[in-house]
Amino acid sequence: MAWRRLLPTLRRGPATLPAEPPDAATTRALIERLEAAAQHRLGRSLAISHVPGGGCNGCELEIRMLDSVVYDLARFGLEFVANPRHADVLLVAGPVTRTMHAPLVRAWEAAPDPKWVVAIGDCAIDGGVFKGSYAVSGGVEAALPVDLVLRGCPPAPAQILSGLRALLEAHAR
Repeated sequence: MAWRRLLPTLRRGPATLPAEPPDAATTRALIERLEAAAQHRLGRSLAISHVPGGGCNGCELEIRMLDSVVYDLARFGLEFVANPRHADVLLVAGPVTRTMHAPLVRAWEAAPDPKWVVAIGDCAIDGGVFKGSYAVSGGVEAALPVDLVLRGCPPAPAQILSGLRALLEAHAR
């Protein structure tokens, strides 16, 4: 009985549209701008540490998409690191829960200078749909100084990438 429902779907194929190929000239220009800004500001590539504050994990999926073959963050001179001690940027997604407040502050203190905090998504800005909950202490600004805010629920990977580029270029001047 399950096969009668499954076979038409398998024959028809996925209902999603294929992704458009990225423009080569735009990608090349973005790579050059990011590398120049990172080299000028840091003297090396930019290391990013993802710190989840708590939430629905929608933003985490978009952040992980940056490291996939579609966006390939490494070609832009950006890389994810596991330890905040090696990070230049802390990407915080989701509202800051009461249990994650202290670990988030410890991650900030462990990161070497210069360091930046990027609040990813509406929940990281002000608590989003979790605002007012007994378990949430608020947005990221309740715990850390925020350098860049990226709105959206969740923001697209391209928006996150352009935000990181803008952050680097703004601090490179």
